[in-house]
Amino acid sequence: MVGYLTLILCCQLFGEVIVGALGLPVPGPVLGMALLFIFLLVRGHVPEALGSTADGLLRNMSLLFVPAGTGVIMHLTLLSEALVPLSLAVAISTSAAIIVTALMMRFLSKAAADE
Repeated sequence: MVGYLTLILCCQLFGEVIVGALGLPVPGPVLGMALLFIFLLVRGHVPEALGSTADGLLRNMSLLFVPAGTGVIMHLTLLSEALVPLSLAVAISTSAAIIVTALMMRFLSKAAADE
């Protein structure tokens, strides 16, 4: 379990380093997740211990949002000044995500039915 937790954290670290070195407009953890995904594609399967380690992290995910929630409360006046643009951004991005998900489901359902 410790080895796979180290793997997850190293992927995040490599993502942060790459983003910092190249100045990419992508968060480091997202790039790290992509690196882990590529590693798993090359490997061909998810090891059982990695799955259980990831499940343990997911079960405690709410603890990881405490710092973000604290930051929101600390900057509430700043957020209230930008309420309209933030609300529009959330509404548009949520709608786009729902539309893309629906289109992908339609496409994948047709592809599965054709097989």
